[in-house]
Amino acid sequence: MTSTTPSHPRVRFAPSPTGYLHVGGARTALFNWLYARHTNGTFILRIEDTDASRNTPQALSVIFENLRWLGLDWDEGPLPDGRTIGPFGPYFQSQRNDIYEAYCKKLIDKDMAYIKEGAVLFRMPRKRIIVPDIICGDIYFDCTLEKDFVIRRKDGSFVFHLVNVVDDCEMKISHVIRGEDHLSNTPKHIAIFESLGIKPPLYAHIPLILNPEGSKMSKRDKGSSVQEYIDEGYLPKAFRNYLCLLGWSIKENREIFDIEEAIAKFDLTQIHRSNARFNRQKLLWLNGEYMRTMPLDELFPHALSWLKKAGLIDDHYDNIPFLKGAVAIVREKVKTGKELIDWIKPLLSNQIEYNDAVLQQYLDNEGKNILKEAFPYLEKVSPFHSKELEETIKSLAMKHGRKTADYIHRLRVALTGRTVGPSLYPMLEVLGKEKVLNRLHKVLFEHE
Repeated sequence: MTSTTPSHPRVRFAPSPTGYLHVGGARTALFNWLYARHTNGTFILRIEDTDASRNTPQALSVIFENLRWLGLDWDEGPLPDGRTIGPFGPYFQSQRNDIYEAYCKKLIDKDMAYIKEGAVLFRMPRKRIIVPDIICGDIYFDCTLEKDFVIRRKDGSFVFHLVNVVDDCEMKISHVIRGEDHLSNTPKHIAIFESLGIKPPLYAHIPLILNPEGSKMSKRDKGSSVQEYIDEGYLPKAFRNYLCLLGWSIKENREIFDIEEAIAKFDLTQIHRSNARFNRQKLLWLNGEYMRTMPLDELFPHALSWLKKAGLIDDHYDNIPFLKGAVAIVREKVKTGKELIDWIKPLLSNQIEYNDAVLQQYLDNEGKNILKEAFPYLEKVSPFHSKELEETIKSLAMKHGRKTADYIHRLRVALTGRTVGPSLYPMLEVLGKEKVLNRLHKVLFEHE
């Protein structure tokens, strides 16, 4: 037998462009990518688009965009601009029919396949087949009663089992790293490889991802789409870090690590055998940690993108120092980009909205009197910095026999319309004296 295993590993991710990219698919892509980068191997993107009735250009675009968002670059395969990289194309199964036809004919000629009622069936060997699996160990399948199966339909289209094997053979795939739900297909694939006289690749079947209820995470489950996390403003680094934890660990009693560490330590033999449960709360916590600790200059481009998508700023917005200051004080309190947008919105807005309950509780006559006490003091603060502002409010409270909270809560509501938000003194500094006084003036003197 000839071997498909080159000196450097070759792995592939082979999604179907029939919908969004599933979280499970994203993890499969990540584990393949990590293994390729760890071993100085090759990561291939192959598109399984033989189901013409379900394929859409939009779904293909989503695959490209989501993989790019995750930072998973591929060494061979199609590119979003229509070009192809790599010597083993085409990388779309829909464009490889002649190749499949040749292999199908080879199997028929060897009497390993036969034509029946217009379809071509593979003659399944009636024997015990061993699947040597890097993660699961040797798994034995009794195929003595296994029926022959279709590899080419009556309409001439080819079935997954054949095209999968042919592509892995032609593209010299050395390791097939895929979900455990494919394990039952593997004896059939090994049988086809052996019938062609080709040594099968090495297999590593990743345990399933379960939903919070404990069943396999399906496309119907909320939170199963990668796009959902992009839309909610998750950071790709945090999301990628969390995917690493679904079935693998860095073995240092810590859960936050950068991708370079994961590449250096990734090993297929260390992937857990048991299924992984997807925990959105843990992902949310992890994303919050990244939001809080990531260097501001690294977080800021993400924040700009979120704010533009939300329509709060446009491409012509140029008050970057103000915006950086706003992101800096807000990120301590939020866990996603969606929350960051919500907290920054009142800082950017020229028109503050107040609901009746907030007005009655904080901006009644007493509340306005308290703010009127603060107004002249704020006018005199210089420089208009957190430290000086805090000292001013404290001395003001002492002079009038009040609690500092009496001023803090009312200032926050007057300036943002919200009862919660970033710490008051940094917020005052970021807004700046002019904006603070203008907003207070409107509340005190223009809406009486």
